[in-house]
Amino acid sequence: MSAQGGSLTAGPGSALPVGRTLVRLGPVRLVVRHRPIVVGGILVVLLAAVGVLSLSLGTPYVAPGDVLRSLTGAGTPYDLVVLDLRLPRVVLAAAVGAVFGIAGTLIQTVARNPLASPDVVGITQGAGLAATVALTGGAAASLIAPAALAGGLAAAVVVLLLGMRHGLAAHRFVLAGVAVAVALRALTEVVMLSADPVDGIRAQLWLVGTLAGKGWREAAYLGLTLLVLLPVLLWAGWALNGSALDDDTARGVGLRPVARRVGLATTGVLAAAMVTAQVGAVDFVALVAPQVARRLVRAERPPLLCAALVGALLVVLADLAGRRLFAPTQLPAGVLTAALGGPYLIYLLLRGRRKVS
Repeated sequence: MSAQGGSLTAGPGSALPVGRTLVRLGPVRLVVRHRPIVVGGILVVLLAAVGVLSLSLGTPYVAPGDVLRSLTGAGTPYDLVVLDLRLPRVVLAAAVGAVFGIAGTLIQTVARNPLASPDVVGITQGAGLAATVALTGGAAASLIAPAALAGGLAAAVVVLLLGMRHGLAAHRFVLAGVAVAVALRALTEVVMLSADPVDGIRAQLWLVGTLAGKGWREAAYLGLTLLVLLPVLLWAGWALNGSALDDDTARGVGLRPVARRVGLATTGVLAAAMVTAQVGAVDFVALVAPQVARRLVRAERPPLLCAALVGALLVVLADLAGRRLFAPTQLPAGVLTAALGGPYLIYLLLRGRRKVS
């Protein structure tokens, strides 16, 4: 077997391992793994089921059959509730999770560290600081998202510039991100403490990440983001195949490792900044989703598509739990994802310590 363009190919008479199929595309023969396809299909089914459940539960309760009839245009007395009140939020939750899953996969692959994610390496904190300044400074509501986007991108630029010395080395990228994140978080606390209490509470609500009051406009923005980034994401899916190679080996087979890492990191931080600008800091989704997906498909690196599906499933579940667990009180989705991500982060740290031992 040999590698061409980052994909495995098999020559005549090559014996394929169990769970792989040879696909011929003209002169190119690709080895396709079964497990990622099966896992992806299961995740799609689970996401659809949880989406219907989220559309069903609430006040008023809508039977799943009526939900499906409303979605297919058959018409029910609950069309307003399902299509206008709940569907936009469910679609937005799925889009948020998918983009965070993609961003986390790209950043973790570049960093070669399962602990790296937008909320660890400073992007989320940059967006949070800019949004807090805008919220406490009396800026118009329409300026909050652009300010957050600018702040996230500015933080990303600082992290990339600090980490690009010595070819964007993995450990340097992570350390630079953590240092920037801590500094920006401290500045955010200073701004909130010096602001009017009402504005400080508004900023705090934004910082924990909530989907309440949001819907089609934010979902359309994220959908457009994915559409614009689609050619880059297709390249990233191919480029990730060579990410496990060390620099000397990568150069030996004709790859450009530094340019590839910069491209992947830039795409990841751009996606993370855009989604954070729309819904706030829904923490730990970008941390958890890639590693859960990697374990599900039993791969050496997080798979891009499965990570997006896991992220979508996590945020839809978190939003549903936040709406219903303590009803009529609603918890922001970011609170639920943080409750999940905190123990998971501890697990990763302990697991890494056992490996070192």
